[in-house]
Amino acid sequence: MTEAVEVTGAPGRRRRAPGMSADERRSMIVTAALPLVAEYGAAVTTAKVARAAGIGEATIFRVFEDKDALLAACVAEALRPDALLTSLAAISLDQPLADRLTGALDAMREHLSRIGAVIGALHATGHLRGREAPKGGGTDTGPGARTGPDTRTDTSAAPVPGSREEAMAAPLAAVTALFEPERDRLRMTPEALARVFVALGQATTSSAGQEGVGARELVELFLYGAFDGVRGG
Repeated sequence: MTEAVEVTGAPGRRRRAPGMSADERRSMIVTAALPLVAEYGAAVTTAKVARAAGIGEATIFRVFEDKDALLAACVAEALRPDALLTSLAAISLDQPLADRLTGALDAMREHLSRIGAVIGALHATGHLRGREAPKGGGTDTGPGARTGPDTRTDTSAAPVPGSREEAMAAPLAAVTALFEPERDRLRMTPEALARVFVALGQATTSSAGQEGVGARELVELFLYGAFDGVRGG
């Protein structure tokens, strides 16, 4: 069932937007709210969100019970790995491994930075203090995993629902796929290397890490070690 939404127009007036489903309204509101939550944290007002979305404030409360429910939806949206998985799936396996991993690290940093902005702003304004931290270190399973003939899946045992392992399963499988063409030349399995590489991406996704070492430099350090040139003593 769809419902028309009031959209702001000239001062003091409202115009009727084309009808949209409840899910579409919810998505539209969360999309408008996310950058505001990253900027203002829990101090963001529903009036600000309504203006950004181009709707009347009352429309927000037709979708969300209260502002806390809207903030929770924003956190859930920030954690969704869909865009990350799409970026990882788009990396061509015909590229050299270093190029593949550089693209993957850039995508992971972007995803984790987005999460950090939202979660950090909410923590700074006291919203998440004393509450359980989101599971999975900023990622979870969801739609968007690589499909078709180029698909490779995680070979580990099925993770416990709701656990960190479940949350990381889809991104780990996508990163594992990037190592797969070199399987016979690697010192460790693609699955093991993917876990180390994802941990590296998480550990270096900070303002200090990004200023000090670029993605390509980190990939070369990961692949070739700390010594310059031929193996050192």
